[in-house]
Amino acid sequence: MQARAAILWGLNEPWSVEDVELDDPEPTEVLVRMAAAGLCHSDEHCVTGDIPVAMPFVGGHEGSGVVEKVGNKVTSVEPGDHVVMSFIPSCGKCRWCSSGHQTLCDLGQYLMMGTPIANGVHRMRARGQGVAPMCLVGSFASHAVVHEASVIKIEKDLPLDRAALVSCGVTTGWGSAVHTAGVKPGDVAVIVGVGGIGANAIQGAKIAGARFIVGIDPIESKREAAKRLGATHTASDVFSAFSLIKDMTWGQLADTAIITVDVARGDLIAPVMSLVRKGGNVVVTAVAPFTQSDVKLSLFELAMFKKELRGSLFGGGNPRADIPMLLKLYQNGLLNLDDLITQTYSLDDINQGYQDLRDGKNIRGVVTFD
Repeated sequence: MQARAAILWGLNEPWSVEDVELDDPEPTEVLVRMAAAGLCHSDEHCVTGDIPVAMPFVGGHEGSGVVEKVGNKVTSVEPGDHVVMSFIPSCGKCRWCSSGHQTLCDLGQYLMMGTPIANGVHRMRARGQGVAPMCLVGSFASHAVVHEASVIKIEKDLPLDRAALVSCGVTTGWGSAVHTAGVKPGDVAVIVGVGGIGANAIQGAKIAGARFIVGIDPIESKREAAKRLGATHTASDVFSAFSLIKDMTWGQLADTAIITVDVARGDLIAPVMSLVRKGGNVVVTAVAPFTQSDVKLSLFELAMFKKELRGSLFGGGNPRADIPMLLKLYQNGLLNLDDLITQTYSLDDINQGYQDLRDGKNIRGVVTFD
């Protein structure tokens, strides 16, 4: 069938929106008519080369849509079902899935290989060659063929543009606070970077019962958004936040600090580590360039103050449980998805959407499809 997709053909090039050919789904795959796709910074990392990917590829790993066709071995969804994508597939059978760690599913080995799980053959073609899907999803397209392990059925009365956000940003940020950082009632949490991930780390900390939540961002509009979403205090940078946190905690400092900046840097770890108390933890959720290996960190402070440095992928939870739960929280008025969408774009305007992301204008830009 014919479809439209935003394709990246080379590093630091603009997205090219063009017609593509899309094959029917294989027995374990589904064809989804996309409704909405979030403009996540991870796709920008592919543009700059921070995340190495096979090119050409169709971008997008955060999205929602309606199932139009399924393979004869698919059992979890059927045509007409509304679904959101899970950029980490979950097979339900490997060691990690069966022990409650779906974000580490063995199918994740295929994420950046550029070929589908089922048989390694591209489903999409443009300019006479195969096109790889970002994170096995490729939501920057009018239609996508994805493995059953990458879609999660949701209730049909949920607005699909809001539901798309739990496909990555909401679940990653919320889980970074609740699962990885382990925020508890009465804790003091610091969120460094208030974008699509950080905004939801703030919401996660709030729902978990944090006493103080400090949102750190140099952009005033994002600090204002942080307060709307649950931050009790804000600061423009890590250094000015230190005295604020020291005063509010009578010198004990924060229980956790979560790094959700646009690009993680090795020289950011040490100053953020200085914000947390003895026995506290720092969570790194932001993506760093693939080749970066230098980190500034006081090993003396790490050991003698029993601090911890933790990594977080997709919030460290279980997408097949967390995504429906988060959407229930939204329906019950406990999770704010409405205020996360700063601007919507057509697929043809995707490059403007990413320029707005670079300029710090959006919490989350969303491409919507007719």
